[in-house]
Amino acid sequence: MNLDITPQTKVGELLEAFPGIEDTLIEWVPAFRKLKNPILRRTVAKVATLDQAARIGGIGTRELVLRLREATGQTGESAGNSADAPCGCTHKGTDASPTGNADTSAVAPPWIESNRLHSVIDAEALLASGDHPLGRTQAILAQMTSEEALRIDSTFRPAPLIDLFRNQGLRVYYRETEPGRHQTWLAKP
Repeated sequence: MNLDITPQTKVGELLEAFPGIEDTLIEWVPAFRKLKNPILRRTVAKVATLDQAARIGGIGTRELVLRLREATGQTGESAGNSADAPCGCTHKGTDASPTGNADTSAVAPPWIESNRLHSVIDAEALLASGDHPLGRTQAILAQMTSEEALRIDSTFRPAPLIDLFRNQGLRVYYRETEPGRHQTWLAKP
């Protein structure tokens, strides 16, 4: 299978096209060690792009794509497929969107303080039990009012979930509370 590696390439497609690249990807983005979990492999890897993987790993999208191209023998940039993200930025260290739907500032937005905490999801415990945080998150969100917030605790930056919920119009706030401990807050508009 010939695959042109771009920021929009899905991690699952990359691993399928280049089975030997998994250890290299994990070396550059240690959070992707979780890809060894068959549930994450079947779910997150199918939807997560390299752009999102770079954000999870805290490295630039361009750097990750160029490293993967080099590791797979794809030198240089392919015509029409810049290693930059579509917006022209690398997303390093931010989930802020042009519309401001996601906030990553050091100070929590007022809606976190004013909304009552409805539930906390431990993503690691769910994954260990064979469940995926997406289904649980959606079920809880369906029960919540606009005055409530949901917090997801994880050991990695859940960029695909952040993007999904931001695109659904939810209020999203993300922060790394300490190295290897992440919180993602969600609330209805």
